[in-house]
Amino acid sequence: MTLYQNKFRVETTRLKNWNYASDGWYFITICTKGRENIFGIIEHGIMILNQYGRIVEQRWFDLPNHYFNLILDAFVIMPNHLHGIMIIDNTHETIVSGNADGGVSVNGGVPQSSTTKHGIFEFVRALKTFSSRRMNELDNTAGKSRWQSRFHDHIIRDEEELHRIQQYIFNNPSTWEKDSLK
Repeated sequence: MTLYQNKFRVETTRLKNWNYASDGWYFITICTKGRENIFGIIEHGIMILNQYGRIVEQRWFDLPNHYFNLILDAFVIMPNHLHGIMIIDNTHETIVSGNADGGVSVNGGVPQSSTTKHGIFEFVRALKTFSSRRMNELDNTAGKSRWQSRFHDHIIRDEEELHRIQQYIFNNPSTWEKDSLK
């Protein structure tokens, strides 16, 4: 931790000189605020999503509709966090159109090419914003924070590491009792 403007702050864990909008495979973990269990429960090693968990799941799978360069891979929602692999492919050509939430959509509208290459930070911000907004609508709690402000990311460097992380994601519910994020 360092002192900045008379406040302690946690140093970034981001890789220096790396462009997080560049092509690659990224493993992310996002925790709920205070690691509160709000997305469901695990029974017999199986995650059972509640309405909030289903909202996060829907928003996760909707992200590629807003960002032409995002491809999703393995993903799991846990009671108080999620793990996922996001793939950035800036060579992916598609026709997209503008939409109301400031992103781009492959659904409807006047077709136009998108040249904005969004990165991991934008994708995570969108997931947090869109899911929180919907959860707050259900609870009538406008502006309530649902997520920790930061998230963990890891750049996947090779296929062996990719397979190991995919297995970790798939097996995560069955290892909940030993989970360090519990």
